[in-house]
Order: sequence, then structure tokens, then C-alpha cells
Amino acid sequence: MVMFPRPGRRRALTAATAALALLGLVLWLVQPVGSAAPRGRVTLATGVPTGVYARYGELLQGDVARELPGVDLRLQRSEGSIDNLRQLVSGRAAFTIATADAVADYQARRETGADRLRACARLYDDYMQLVVPRGSAVRSARDLRGLRVGVGADGSGVQLITRRLMTAAGLDFDSDITPVRVGIDRMPSMLEHDELDAFFWSGGLPTLAVQRLAQRFPVRLVQLGDLIPALHRQGEPTRYYRAAVMPADAYPRVQNGQAVKTIAVANLLVTTDREDAALTFGITRTVVNSRDAIGHVVHAAQNVDLRTAVFTDPLPLHAGARKYYVSIKE
Repeated sequence: MVMFPRPGRRRALTAATAALALLGLVLWLVQPVGSAAPRGRVTLATGVPTGVYARYGELLQGDVARELPGVDLRLQRSEGSIDNLRQLVSGRAAFTIATADAVADYQARRETGADRLRACARLYDDYMQLVVPRGSAVRSARDLRGLRVGVGADGSGVQLITRRLMTAAGLDFDSDITPVRVGIDRMPSMLEHDELDAFFWSGGLPTLAVQRLAQRFPVRLVQLGDLIPALHRQGEPTRYYRAAVMPADAYPRVQNGQAVKTIAVANLLVTTDREDAALTFGITRTVVNSRDAIGHVVHAAQNVDLRTAVFTDPLPLHAGARKYYVSIKE
């Protein structure tokens, strides 16, 4: 004869089973990810040598060596956000940095591997900068008609934003300006030698290449605030841009104590769902822990904040990164 537990005993068993399941979930959340420390060579795709992505990567490389001694972080240059994402999904890089709008554009185009992208953290904001010679008559992007304009390299987030700004300014990217498709590694020198009339750059503040240009050649930053209403009328992709102000001390030699209205967009540390959870946990932890040290050199990095790091729209967090954020709340 089959014996069934009495109702009271059955309820107790059910409660015990639920408690054990809850305990297992809690232990999974708080325990270190994986039993072994991550090891091996890992590649981070950054950007052009004189950009903020590259400098941030150089400094992060040293912190990873200290916090994850088994990990050999290698840096790989790129043309910018879109190129970074392509390197990531192709397997040429394990981690990268990309702007939120570039990620959203990559997803909207259903590019290869878009569904595999995952975020580790929201980092700092990029500020769109329109740089002209100090004596230029350009006071708005609307004044660029007929001029030679550095628009960022193909595959860069700079060019993606510039195209949208040209539309907001009522200009055709291909016919109303002469678009020069080069990056921040070349644009400052070209402006200095009268090979450009203006250039756009999207980067953290301050960007070393712009700083160095201002030390040897008189330049001015042009406000972009007048384009924000028209920019946001372009629809869904532009929701990642916010009105922002470059503080007066971002480029003291350039701004003469004046703040400059512009737009900003968030940068994300990105990986894919195939990346090891223990490694992603460790990289995310290092990024957060290194904020102050990196921030002394790359001031934009001071804005890495635990309160905002988890807001990685349009990407979900990688499981290893999510586990890190849960662990520090315990």
C-alpha cells in the first residue's frame, strides 16, 4: 500500500523544498563566478591612437594586469564604434567600447551577430565637438554648406552622428559639404594645414588630440544646441542623444571661459553572450574599481558610476556582469 504524507508534513516538505531552492539561488548570485580565476589572452578593441577609447584602454590594461594577473589584455585599434562591434562579433575582439546609438543602429540594421551583443557597463558620455579655426565664420553646423568637413572615418560612431546632424541642419551629407572621411588621428593636422575647414569629433572630455591642436593652432568650438529639436524629430535612433553642455574648463585654451551647448551619447563596454562569465565578472569589476585611477588621466572616466553602470540600453547585461552588480549589493 502506498503511503502519502499527512497534509501538515506535505506542507512542511514543500516549504523546505522552496527554501532550499531560494537558498540555492542566493548562493549562485553571491558566490564568485567559476571556481578558477580567468586566464589567457583577451583582446579589447579600442579606437584610433589619439582618441579617448585608446587612452582609456591603455590605462585599463594596467589595472587588469593587477586585478586579473592571469589575464593578458591586448589592445587593438579600430576606426570607432561600428568597426568595434564588427570586430567583436567576428571574434577578433572579446570586449570593446561603443556608443549606445551605434549599438542601436547595428541592431536596427540586423548586422551579423547583433542578437549576441551584451553589455558589461555604461561608462562615460561622448560629447559631439565641432572644431573650426578661431577666425572661422561658422557659428552653427548650418554654416558648413560648401566647406571641407572632417566627418570621421567610415565605420566610426562620429560619422554616424555627423550624418544625422547634417540632416538636422538641413544639409545633404554627400552634396552640401565635402565630407572628408578621416579620423581624429588625421583631422587636427589637416585643419591646421588648411586641408579642412572644420571637423566633427565625438569623444570624452577632454580629447587629447583636440587639446594638443589647441596648444599649437587657434581653434574654436561651435555650439550644436540649435540642432537638438530637429535631431530628435528624426525618430527612434536619436533618443540616445541628450542635450549637454561642454563645461567651460573642458578646453581652457579654446573656450575662453564659455560653456558650449552640444549633444552627448553614452558609451558602453560591450561583449557577446559567448564570453566566459568569470572573465566578464572580473573585467566589469576592474572597470568599476579603476574609475578614480583612470579618471585622473582620462577625466571622462570619473563618470563611471555604480548607480548608472547598469543602465546599458539598448543591450541587456551579460550574465557575468549582472552577477557582479548583484554581488556588491549584498
